[in-house]
Amino acid sequence: MKSLLPLLTAALLGAASPAGASALEPFVAHYEVFNGGKALGDATMQVKPEGGHWRIDLDIRAEHGMMSLAGAAAQQSTLFDAVGDAYRPLSQTLVRKVLFSKRVINGVYDWNKRSAQWSGDVKDHRRKPIALQDGDMSGLLINLAVVRDAQPGKTLSYRFVDSGRARPHQYVVAQELEGVKVDDMSFNAMRVNRVQSGNEETSIWVVDGVPTPVRILQRENGQDTYDLRLVEYKGANE
Repeated sequence: MKSLLPLLTAALLGAASPAGASALEPFVAHYEVFNGGKALGDATMQVKPEGGHWRIDLDIRAEHGMMSLAGAAAQQSTLFDAVGDAYRPLSQTLVRKVLFSKRVINGVYDWNKRSAQWSGDVKDHRRKPIALQDGDMSGLLINLAVVRDAQPGKTLSYRFVDSGRARPHQYVVAQELEGVKVDDMSFNAMRVNRVQSGNEETSIWVVDGVPTPVRILQRENGQDTYDLRLVEYKGANE
């Protein structure tokens, strides 16, 4: 497992090149997780081949404060295919645990019928089938697509189909690289902001040569909520 020290020297000096589309490769990434600016725990994001397909997992564990005492944890997983430049979801699982409570949501994306549907601990109005369109992705797959597609000044458009919901997601990549601190190091990254109405904001920081976001920040009403900061990752050849 490596820290971010060996990242491209160009990125550290401010000459990072835009991230371009590249072949999907397995990786394991470890994050520190903050909630409201306070340390909450850690998270692991992993992409790996599975049974002729691909799978992406995100596992978040609370290790500090009352959330830790409550045993809070969340796991997300999407099985998918890489079809040309598209990440096509096949199935999805979401598990949330707090104290003695456990909620599980399962989804199936049937591309033959072009329909997706969810079951388990999901609200009744989100159990109805959703008609699939080319390019539809789960939230985890959109994170991967942002890393693949980000270029300074570019606008990225995706359709989020996840947990019984479907909505357009649009992101704008900043024109200038931005300094980001990770593990006591500063380097330049592309900041990608989701364009949306309401009180929620999402920002993703991308560094050329790193297969996973180096930071994911969610905000509500102008205040930081969940903040994932990359600590280390391992690529396919390490």
